[in-house]
Amino acid sequence: MSETKPTVTLWRPVGPEELKLIEASGMRAFPPRLPQQPIFYPVLSEAYAVQIARDWSVPASGSGFVTRFDVLKDFLDRYRVEHAGSKAHLEYWIPAEDLPEFNRSIVGRIEVTAAFGKNIEPAD
Repeated sequence: MSETKPTVTLWRPVGPEELKLIEASGMRAFPPRLPQQPIFYPVLSEAYAVQIARDWSVPASGSGFVTRFDVLKDFLDRYRVEHAGSKAHLEYWIPAEDLPEFNRSIVGRIEVTAAFGKNIEPAD
């Protein structure tokens, strides 16, 4: 009998291009950061992810999506929770070079839980 390791549920707001890359991974990994993106920042609440997807991603790229996924707690324990503005804006700051290990620590699939903006197609 295998022991189930504890996980933490996180969310990440993404634009349409990042979502295409996540879909290309079979909904199992986030794409590498671009050179101007040294940090990968998953957030701790769905409400915060919705706010970013709706208020920032839609104006920037026409649509925004909220993803939800579980990550091994053992991996996240290396990082502290950061406040990005208000007390409700909590996120992890994962250095870009740690993203491959972060992806290996995702348990199950990345799910799209909300979509905002133009030309939104229903999820499969």
